[in-house]
Amino acid sequence: MDIFEAVFERIATIRIVDIIDILLVTTVIFGGLMLIRGTRAVQVLRGLLVILAIIFLLARIFELRAFTWLVDNMLPVLLIAIPVIFQPELRRALEQLGLAGRYLRLFKRDEVNPAVLSLKEAALRLSQRRHGALVVFEQDTGLQEYIDTGIILNAEASPELFLTIFNKHTELHDGAVIIRDDKVAAAACVLPLSTSSLSDRQMGLRHRAALGISEVSDAVAVVVSEETGQVSIAHNGRVLRRQDIARLDTILQAILAGPQQPIMRGKTQ
Repeated sequence: MDIFEAVFERIATIRIVDIIDILLVTTVIFGGLMLIRGTRAVQVLRGLLVILAIIFLLARIFELRAFTWLVDNMLPVLLIAIPVIFQPELRRALEQLGLAGRYLRLFKRDEVNPAVLSLKEAALRLSQRRHGALVVFEQDTGLQEYIDTGIILNAEASPELFLTIFNKHTELHDGAVIIRDDKVAAAACVLPLSTSSLSDRQMGLRHRAALGISEVSDAVAVVVSEETGQVSIAHNGRVLRRQDIARLDTILQAILAGPQQPIMRGKTQ
């Protein structure tokens, strides 16, 4: 009974402010984990925590004073190193916090982007002809710096326009097309290449460029493979391969419509 009385007395001393404080800390930690969910930062953070836990336990159990001093002095250095290591993930997290426009798109779910329908029709014919293509849909993160690297078009999207741009005998086929709103903003654009999949031999330049733009922005990139004719979608630092072209408009519209993630079938890279 003494134990239960001590527990009840301890609970009685807890203030409402303490509960709110714990809930706030829990919310911050949970929010941070949700923001980096599905990124490489999760594996890096997990490995870092395991190493720190092992070092801390060994230092405390065996009373390694010099080693404990070294660990204590390394903590300030880690606080500086973590933002450097997780710079891409932190940048993406801060961008997501500032993307208020994505919630406004919830009211536009019934509006189908005509560029999506045009791309679906063009992708089917490009896949049959084995013509490679890379189309990027700009969302809340501006892509003007990449638009400036290409040929400005500001044209209405149409299947014929996509087929002409990505024809092997045209000068514009070797870059990316960037869609802003429902118009083709520019063609032959240069995108940043991802370095996370250099070991994947199946990852060509178009796929690496699609993955790269999805790592530095909230853009959605569609790739038609020149070798296989398969369609892939890159979003939020991931590539989903072998997408069904018949469902391409449904998948794209679900992603572009709001923050909810659609159910996408295919192989994830």
